[in-house]
Amino acid sequence: MPKAPRSIPKRKRHKKWLKRARGYRGRRSTIFKQAKEAVLKAGQHAYHDRRKKKGQFRSLWQVRINAAARQHDMSYSKLMAELKKNNVQLNRKMLATLATDYPETFKQVVSQVKPETPTKEVKS
Repeated sequence: MPKAPRSIPKRKRHKKWLKRARGYRGRRSTIFKQAKEAVLKAGQHAYHDRRKKKGQFRSLWQVRINAAARQHDMSYSKLMAELKKNNVQLNRKMLATLATDYPETFKQVVSQVKPETPTKEVKS
């Protein structure tokens, strides 16, 4: 029985991995074994960081909301507590958008939920 040539499918398989590793530094882009390991590791990082990105955006929104809230004499935590107490259902993404792009609307939202501070009466 004649021997089947294995070089063609093997070369095709290797080229597929090497194509994915283009742009990597050193032998990671030219040597099959190292290229395959680098591509697999890059995939793990990409998967993990796609999930981390959501938390990073949430913290960015919190910073923006806090900066805008402090302009109206409130902290982030107090603003969020008042929003929850007054049943205002705006998520952090929308609040951050209001704070950066529509400051007048954000001011109205804050003034709507801001608790009235009692004024001290001066005794004479």
